[in-house]
Amino acid sequence: MRIRLCLAALSLIGGAGLTSLSAPAASAATCSDIEVVAARGTFEPGTLGAIVGDPVYSALQQKLTGRHLSSYKVNYPADLSPTSAAQGNADLVNHVSGQAAACPNQRFILVGYSQGANVVDNSIGISSDGAVVGSPIVATLPAAVAPRVAAVLLFGNPIRALGKSVTGPYQSRTLDFCAKGDPICENGGGDVLAHLGYTADAGAAADFAATKV
Repeated sequence: MRIRLCLAALSLIGGAGLTSLSAPAASAATCSDIEVVAARGTFEPGTLGAIVGDPVYSALQQKLTGRHLSSYKVNYPADLSPTSAAQGNADLVNHVSGQAAACPNQRFILVGYSQGANVVDNSIGISSDGAVVGSPIVATLPAAVAPRVAAVLLFGNPIRALGKSVTGPYQSRTLDFCAKGDPICENGGGDVLAHLGYTADAGAAADFAATKV
């Protein structure tokens, strides 16, 4: 019930048209120094995501001065359909693989919020199957691309409610935020509003990413 309420709250926010921070139109990037690839949460409005993607991108721009940043909004429904996260998983892997081939010096920062964290988890080989709005893995980033992923920034990650986390080669490059009481990432959490407060962590996420690029 709490999880349904949380997803309903996100739906209402989408309908209310929450104002997002400034972010460029997300598109397949030219060869920037760093591309921020963001997977929004369920029903989340905004360019890259009003709660997480847009404020994180803005914080990265302020932190990584002197670097040319670009962004890509993962193309997927971000709804409650059973294949939604899988579609995002496939799009993220296809896009980053294509960019890596076209831009040999480009690096990547992956950002995922809520269902978007499931998308990122799957793409780096950590299955979100069984989590809220999760899915089995349908694609993973090639091993040759992995070293070019500078940082992985996750917020309200549903696999954490299953007792899982990012392990393996991406572990040291991952920062995974779960607010106290957030029912999406904390098993037994009861604070629905906690899932909507991750904008406050944008600066800390940018600080972490800056140490990895």
